[in-house]
Amino acid sequence: MSLETIIHGGLTSPDRPVNGLVLMGGGARTAYQVGVLSGIASMIRLQPFGTTGFPFQVLVGTSAGALNAAFLASHASRGLAAFDELRQFWDVLHCDRVYRLEAPMWVGFSRLLAAVKLWGHARSRGAVLDTMPLVDTLHQRISLAGIDEALEGGAIDALAITASSYTTGVHWTFCHTARDSRHKAWQRPGRRAEFQPLTIEHLMASSAIPFLFPATPLWVDGRREYFGDGSMRQVSPLSPAVHLGSRKVLVIGVGQPERAGLGSAVAGAPGLGGIAGHAMASVFHDTLQADVEQTQRLARTLRELPREIAAVLPYHAIDVLAVQPTESLDSLARSHAKLLPPTVRRALGGFGAMRDASGAALASYLLFEPEFVQALVALGERDAFARKAELLAFLGLGAA
Repeated sequence: MSLETIIHGGLTSPDRPVNGLVLMGGGARTAYQVGVLSGIASMIRLQPFGTTGFPFQVLVGTSAGALNAAFLASHASRGLAAFDELRQFWDVLHCDRVYRLEAPMWVGFSRLLAAVKLWGHARSRGAVLDTMPLVDTLHQRISLAGIDEALEGGAIDALAITASSYTTGVHWTFCHTARDSRHKAWQRPGRRAEFQPLTIEHLMASSAIPFLFPATPLWVDGRREYFGDGSMRQVSPLSPAVHLGSRKVLVIGVGQPERAGLGSAVAGAPGLGGIAGHAMASVFHDTLQADVEQTQRLARTLRELPREIAAVLPYHAIDVLAVQPTESLDSLARSHAKLLPPTVRRALGGFGAMRDASGAALASYLLFEPEFVQALVALGERDAFARKAELLAFLGLGAA
C-alpha cells in the first residue's frame, strides 16, 4: 500500500469507529477464515457487554475470500448470526457444488491421454474445470438483495471485491455502498477502483483460478474485459479497506511463504505435482506482510511522537491485525487428497501431478470436501482463540 493511501486513510474522520475485514484468496483453503471468524463470534458472545451486531463495517474479499465476504455481507443484517450461516454454508459444501470435470477411467493410465483430455477442456471453455456448479451455488446461497439491505440498513458500509483483468493487466476493485454515485473512485499505477452494484459475475471473476477456472467478462470503462483471480497482480491488499474508511483492519490470509517440505528426503528434480503446487502458491502469495508492516510501522511512528505534537496532527493511525495459519495447510491437505473427486484424481494422476506428496499442495486449492473443510475450520478456531486478547482488543472489548 502506498504511503499516500495510508496517510489519506488516516486523515479521514468517520463519525463512528470503522472496522474493516480483508479476506485473502486461496481456493478451498479459505475455509480457514470461517474458523477464525467463528472463533471471533464466540468470543464476542462470551463478553458480558458484547454486542450481537455485525462487528465489521467494511468487507473486502479476494478470490474465494470474495465469496466469504459477499456471503457475510448478504447476512450482515442478522448480526453475529452471519458467521453461523457462513459456517453452515461451508459445512455442506462439496466439490461437485463448485466444479466438475469429465474424465474417463482410461485417462488415469496415461500422461499423454490425460494431457489431451485436459487440453480439450481448456480449449473448449478456456480452463480445465467447468464452474457452472459454483454459479448455481452462489445464486442459491448469496442474496444480492440481502447485500443491499445490509448497506441500506447500516449493518455494513461497503463491500469490495477484487479481480484482475486479463485484457489490460489492471487489478480492479469493485466497490458497492448504499450510495455508489456519491463516491469517488481511486486510481493507482496498475490498479483501479469503480463503484457499482456487485453481481454473481463479479464473484466468479474474482475467484477464477488461472488455468483451472474460466475467465469471466465484466464491463468497465464502457467496454467488456475478461477477468481472472483477484490474487493475481495484487500488490496492495489492504488499500481498498483503507480507501473505504476503515480505521482498523483485520486481515485473514491463508498463505504460507515457507511451506512445509512435502517432497522426498532426497533432493532432486521436482515432479509435476510439486511444480503445479508451487505455481499455485505463487499466484496466491500476496504482499500482505509488506502491506501490514508498512501500516504498522507508520502507526508506531505516530504513537512515538511527543504528545503535544501528535495532538495537533490531523492524522490518525490505522491499526492492522493479521491472522494466518500457524500450521502447514499443505501437510493438512496431504491426508485428505484422496477426497478429491475421482475424475479429478484420475486426470491429475494420469498427468503425473499426484504421484508424490507435493501434489497435496495443488489438491488443497480444490478440496471443497467436508473433512478437509472441517479440519481447516478447526485450525482457524484454534488460531483465533490463541490470539483472543489481541482480537478482543482490536474489537474494543475487554478480555473475559
